[in-house]
Amino acid sequence: MTATTPFTDRPKRRAATAAPQPATDLERLAAQRLAIEGISHSIDGGRFPAKAVAGQPERIEADIFSDGHDIIAAALLTRQRGQDAFAETPMRFVTNDRWCADAVFETPGDHEFMLIAWRDLYATWHKEIAAKHAAGQSITLELEEGRRLIEAAAGAEGWAGREDKALIRAILRDDKALARDAGANAERLAALSADRVVDLMRRGGPRTNLSRSELLRLHVDREAAAFSAWYELMPRSQSGDPTQHGTFDDVIARLPYVRDLGFDVLYFPPIHPIGRTNRKGPNNSLTAGPDDPGSPYAIGSEDGGHDAIHPELGDFEDFHRLIRAAREHGLEIALDFAIQCSPDHPWIKAHPEWFDWRPDGSIKFAENPPKKYEDIVNVHFYRDAMPGLWHALRDVVLFWVDHGVRIFRVDNPHTKPFPFWEWLIAEIRAHDPGVIFLAEAFTRPKVMKRLAKLGFSQSYSYFTWRNHKAELTEYLTELTRTESRLVMRPNFFVNTPDINPRFLQSSGRPGFRTRLVLAATLGGNYGVYNGFEICEAAPVPGKEEYLDSEKYQLRAWDMDQPGHIQDDIRLVNRLRRDHPALRQFTDLVFCPAHHDQVLAYAKRAGDDFVLIHVNLDPHNAAAFHFEIPLWELGLPDDASVEVRDLIHGNSFTWHGKTQWLELDPQTRPYAIWQIIAPGVAR
Repeated sequence: MTATTPFTDRPKRRAATAAPQPATDLERLAAQRLAIEGISHSIDGGRFPAKAVAGQPERIEADIFSDGHDIIAAALLTRQRGQDAFAETPMRFVTNDRWCADAVFETPGDHEFMLIAWRDLYATWHKEIAAKHAAGQSITLELEEGRRLIEAAAGAEGWAGREDKALIRAILRDDKALARDAGANAERLAALSADRVVDLMRRGGPRTNLSRSELLRLHVDREAAAFSAWYELMPRSQSGDPTQHGTFDDVIARLPYVRDLGFDVLYFPPIHPIGRTNRKGPNNSLTAGPDDPGSPYAIGSEDGGHDAIHPELGDFEDFHRLIRAAREHGLEIALDFAIQCSPDHPWIKAHPEWFDWRPDGSIKFAENPPKKYEDIVNVHFYRDAMPGLWHALRDVVLFWVDHGVRIFRVDNPHTKPFPFWEWLIAEIRAHDPGVIFLAEAFTRPKVMKRLAKLGFSQSYSYFTWRNHKAELTEYLTELTRTESRLVMRPNFFVNTPDINPRFLQSSGRPGFRTRLVLAATLGGNYGVYNGFEICEAAPVPGKEEYLDSEKYQLRAWDMDQPGHIQDDIRLVNRLRRDHPALRQFTDLVFCPAHHDQVLAYAKRAGDDFVLIHVNLDPHNAAAFHFEIPLWELGLPDDASVEVRDLIHGNSFTWHGKTQWLELDPQTRPYAIWQIIAPGVAR
């Protein structure tokens, strides 16, 4: 972590900072003289931790103020949970009593922080005596007050090194000599307020009326929780033959393709044995033939349950070979954690108390009336299922972690108890803080946010159904400007095996390119389900479902057929890797584009500034004026900036903030620019 001065709760370490605890209610009230409120990362009053990313600056803000006109100071104290000492980072004044500090947490896991603030009597003295001296007033007594403040600092323990203390002693000795001369006030003032003294007193001066905030939590994830590109495929459809069940070796053969497209996470739906009872046929039909593979979400058979592999995919030796090969290609494997069972799951016989049974003694199948899932039964989490089921599910996740999986997409977490997820995620992170959980919860906004607070690293979102300029602007503003930015990291999946969006059904190739660029450049995390790159969109009539879905049958894919958008995918994934601005999510700024069908936005990370235009209409060209966000660069409206076209690689100059552009969806529905301005590095 970024650190300056060590800090601890032990009074003996530093008397000025860790004063004796007040004994009475009145003393406790009086001790908190400074107000510390509106802390940015206090989630529900500290009930839940905010999120940060290891190695990336995290800005923490608060309103800090006091009575009167004394100068105050503040600091951010941070530590990894379980440690004694804090690292201290000075806070800086922003405006209107708002203060901030940037901390870098190097290690994934649970961390804690608090804010402290105090009256800086030396800084106040320095300001006031300078004003009096400039006005020609007597400052003899004020000089004595300053001397005593420095003497008090010299007597404090735990803050200054030997050289600092020697310097203070020398300053006090010289001041004592000068004090014998009534005409030496100017020299005394210069000595007692020299830059080196100001620096020493800032670091070690008395902290009068030291006040503390509550101790708050922060969970730090590895970068893949905040920045990742997912590619989803079903291993059983990778043989190239719709009559031949795929294997893990078939997936290994596909790894170069996935990596060449620029993805870093390869995600599989469930890979476990599939039940026979009520197995589904093609297109979710209720009748399956003897060779139909069934839905991978009907987990469990005589071959095992959640800790087993479907025999036709391979065995654990094959799976381990896949994990190793994926790592060699720079890919992580993500697995589906679906808490549901087929009627043939071994748990039903071993633990009938984990399931619901009907009055006639039959097991209760999963349903969402009037919709039924005839091939699936659900567990329940209370009554006799607790704690046995909870421990069993935790152990399933730990089992796969021990087999090399550190990313899990969780199926429908909003239909399971909130306390269960809070407990399970904490248990897994105690074993490995780098495990990532993606919540596949398309449900009510507050429920989705609650799951994020409980610990889910990433969340599915409404992006899939946000197509128009106003709704995209409103939704992304909510995600990046409200409290959501501190707890909820969206993963902008453009499609899934369950969701064939209506926009893609009717937009053709331009619509696929549009949604790709929006997902990849608006979000830090995004994903595609295979078939997206060939613009697969044949629907079940009237539904947002795929016709001939490989959820119910094997498929063979020709990803090189005419009209594919592999080049677009390679481009955006390369730009995401090359440009730090595109690795950010919450630094998104929407920019003026004078056309209802054009979304313009910018992202910045340090000196990297990227501007993007997307035509949201897949059928019609858009010609429009737009404004370069020169104000974001601190430039006037008539400034000139160098521009690099990140698609074609050429550079040129824009003069003034208003420019003109045309985007034809049949040619390319998007433009991506890097703005290079004075003060912005090339």
